[in-house]
Amino acid sequence: MTKRSRANWQGYIPAITTPFDADHELDLPALGILLEWLHAEGMHGLLIAGTTGEWPSMTADECKALFSAVGNQLSGKLPLLAGCTAFTAKRVLDLADHAAASGFDGIVVTPPPYYRPLPDEIYGFYCDISDRTRLPICVYNWPPGTGIDMPLDLLKRIAGLDNVVAIKQSTSDLRRFVDTFFALKDEVRIFGHSMDEHGLALLESRGGDGTMGAGAVLGRTHPDFYNRLWAGDIAGARECGRQDRVILDAWYTPELVGRFGSGPAILKAALNAQGLPGGYVRPPLRDVAPEDAERIKETLVQLGRI
Repeated sequence: MTKRSRANWQGYIPAITTPFDADHELDLPALGILLEWLHAEGMHGLLIAGTTGEWPSMTADECKALFSAVGNQLSGKLPLLAGCTAFTAKRVLDLADHAAASGFDGIVVTPPPYYRPLPDEIYGFYCDISDRTRLPICVYNWPPGTGIDMPLDLLKRIAGLDNVVAIKQSTSDLRRFVDTFFALKDEVRIFGHSMDEHGLALLESRGGDGTMGAGAVLGRTHPDFYNRLWAGDIAGARECGRQDRVILDAWYTPELVGRFGSGPAILKAALNAQGLPGGYVRPPLRDVAPEDAERIKETLVQLGRI
C-alpha cells in the first residue's frame, strides 16, 4: 500500500476564510453559517486556518477554538485539514494535537516562514513533525508567502517521510508543477492542478488528485469541475474551469497575488457581496476599498452569482 492511499483527499478542497466581526474578533456563529453553506455546496474537503484563513493574525488559542468549532460541526462529514504552519516544529505539533482531538483528518504545513532555512533545516523540520504527529501531513510549497521555493530534490526527500502523504505545490510555474506531479504522484497525493485547459489536459491523460483552492466563492462550481470530469462530462468541467479562471484573472496577478489587496480581503468581499458571511479581515490586513469591492461585485454579476 502506498502512502498516498492512506488519505482519501481528492477534488476541490478550498482553503476557507475565517470570519472576523467588526471588532476583529473571531466570529464563530458566522463561521457556522459559512461551514453549513460550504458543505451544502458539495466541497470535497476543507482546509482551515491556511493562508486564506489568516493564520498569522490568530493566536494559538484562537486556532484551537477554530479547530474545535469546525470539528464539532463537520468531523466525519468530509475531510478536514488543519493549517498548522508555525515557526517551529514544537508549535506545529501543539496545533496538530488539538486538530487530531477535534476530529481533523490531516494537517497542512509550509516550511517556517521568515527564517528562510536551508534545505537540510527544512528537511529536519518536517522530520520532527512526521515523527511526532498522529495526523497525515500535506507539505505546502508556497513561495509568495514564505519566501521559500522548495526544489524538487528537497520535495523528494520530504515525500519519503513516513507521515507525509501529500504535497500542495502552489507555484504559478506550470513546468514546476508538472515536474513535481510526475516525479511524486505515485508516492504521495499532489495538489495544485489548475482548473483550465492545461489542468484539464493533464487530468484527462494522466489523472491527478485535485486543487486546494482559495475560498470557494463560486460555490459548487469549484467542486463540479472535478465532479463533471470524473463523470466524463468534459465540456461541463471546462465551463466550471472557465468561471474559476475569470476570477483568477480579474482578481489576481499571474503570481497569484491579489490585485485589490490581500487574498483574504478579496475573497471576503466576494462572499459578502453574495450575502454570505465573509466578514472583515484582521489587521494588519485591510478590507478592500469600496471601489474595489464594486469591481469584485461586477465580476460576480458577470458570472451570474448575483
